[in-house]
Amino acid sequence: QVQLVESGGGLVQAGGSLRLSCAASGRTFRNAIMGWFRQAPGKEREFVARISWSGSSTYYADSVKGRFTISRDNAKNTVYLQMNSLKPEDTAVYYCAYGTSPGVYDYWGQGTQVTVSS
Repeated sequence: QVQLVESGGGLVQAGGSLRLSCAASGRTFRNAIMGWFRQAPGKEREFVARISWSGSSTYYADSVKGRFTISRDNAKNTVYLQMNSLKPEDTAVYYCAYGTSPGVYDYWGQGTQVTVSS
C-alpha cells in the first residue's frame, strides 16, 4: 500500500503561483513514476504532468507546458508541482498518483483544491 497526501492548494488570483506537494509513504518511492492530474467541476479527470523515478524525464499536458514544473525529492519521498501564471481554467482538484509504469497509476491521493480567480 501507498499513502499519498497532497498539500499546497488554495485560492490565488490569475497570474499568481502555487506549489503543490505530495508526500508518499508505505512503499519504495524512488522507483515510482509520479504524476499529477486534475479534475474540474463537471469534467473528467485529466493528466497534468509526470516525472520519472530519477527525475530526469518529465512530460506535460499542452495546457500547462511552460507554466507548470514537476519535480521530486526522493530523499523526502515528495513530488512537487510548481504552478506559475495561473489561469481561471486551472481551477480544479489536483491529485497526485503513484505508478510503476507509464500511464499506469496504482495509488492516488485525496486531492487538493486549487481555485484561480479572475
